[in-house]
This record gives sequence, C-alpha cells and structure tokens, in this order.
Amino acid sequence: MMDRRRFSATLAGFAAAPVLAGAASTGTAAAAMARNIVFVHGLFADGSCWTEVIGRVQALGFRATSVQNPLTTFEESVAAAQRVLDRQDGPTVLVGHSFGGMIVTQAGIHPHVSALVYVAARAPDANENYAALAAAYPTPPATAGIVYDGDEGRLSEAAFLRDFAGDLPEAKARLLHAVQQPFRRALLTGQVTEAAWRSKPSFYAVSSEDRTIDPDLERFMAKRMGAKTVELEASHLSLISQPDAIVRLIVEAASA
Repeated sequence: MMDRRRFSATLAGFAAAPVLAGAASTGTAAAAMARNIVFVHGLFADGSCWTEVIGRVQALGFRATSVQNPLTTFEESVAAAQRVLDRQDGPTVLVGHSFGGMIVTQAGIHPHVSALVYVAARAPDANENYAALAAAYPTPPATAGIVYDGDEGRLSEAAFLRDFAGDLPEAKARLLHAVQQPFRRALLTGQVTEAAWRSKPSFYAVSSEDRTIDPDLERFMAKRMGAKTVELEASHLSLISQPDAIVRLIVEAASA
C-alpha cells in the first residue's frame, strides 16, 4: 500500500487542476476537468461514510457533496441525487458505493454528470433485474445478516463487523454500525430504466475480499460497462479502508 508521503507526491500534480478548471476560460484540458464530486451511499450507511474520501478531494480543490440517500424507495433515492446534481455548477463526477451504484446508474444521465465512479457497487443495465443477475453468483455472507423490524431493514452487528467492514478496526466498525441508516423493503424492488454507463465514461473499484457483493459479480459488471477498473484487496468498505486508492480513481475520472 502506498504510504501517505508517496501518495501526496503522486497527487501533487493534480492539486491545482480543479482550481484551474473553475478559473480558466480557455484551454481544452482545464475547461473539461470536472471540479464537482457528488457521492451516493448505499445500504447500511449514511452520507458520512464518505468522509475519508471527501476530506482528501477537498484538499485537492474539488467541491464535494454527499447525498443523504433516504433509502425509502428507488424513485425517492434517485430524486434526492438529482436534486443535488441540479445544484452543481458544471461538470460533475458521480460516485456510488454498494446499492448507491443503482442510483448512479439512473441519475447519471443528468447533463451535469461527466463521469461515473462505482465503488464495490451495483451496476445493472437498463430494465435489468439486479436480483436475477446476482443470483447467478454465490450468495454473499452479509445477506444472511440482514434483519427486519417490520418494514425497516438493517445489518446485524455481527454481520456488519465480519461481512461489511471486515478490514476496519473493530472500534471503527462498531461506530459505523451504530449510525447505519435503515432501509425500506420497497427500496429493493426498484429497477433502473436507463443506464448512464452506456454513454458516460465509467470507472470501477472492485473489492477482492468483498463479502457483501460477490467480487466476481463486481468484475463482471465492471467489464460489461467497459470501465477503467482497479482491484483493491479490501472489504466492501474500501472507501474507508483504502480512501487514497478511491481518490486516485476519482481524480482520473474528473479528467475523463
């Protein structure tokens, strides 16, 4: 893994680029670079799960916004992302984790979106039944840890620590479990009607040690969309355990 000194040196050349993108009135490369990053979280989380990545992209001069995904219905979740995208003032990289990839796929058709980044995320095609697609692969262990209180679902603490956040310190994983946002059953019945990755540059970070989405399914979705792909030895939460790698992918997407 790259240490902080080497990572800082690697990204130093990018640090001025977002500022130039906002200030320059001429110059193809500067004008094309996105300076806005919008993040979408998935199940068993809230918008704060992106803080490790957000702090780093802000330090590079990007404007970052994390959508507070309501996790009620698919349509309401897409609408929440669209409202944030409406507020952006130019080219925007849309980044999704886990179930958030469904929202990125649908909301990514927004005219402000210049590129898509999927982090261990669902990436269905238009009108594709994701559950049927996933059924062709082994059932990930985290699935057995989903518990319901009536219409609300969440991940049990044992499954969260073992299958969702397996490469995080236990104390950190327990904190994240405590603040997870419950989801409604109806959310899982949603289906994308348009696939933004068919028309937008796409990037994918596969988590090779994922126990929430099967890694081979991640690889299939990344290959199908023709995404620039990196593979990380990480749990489902690579955005927290390996934020530097996720930032490098986002910076590359900003120049797409």
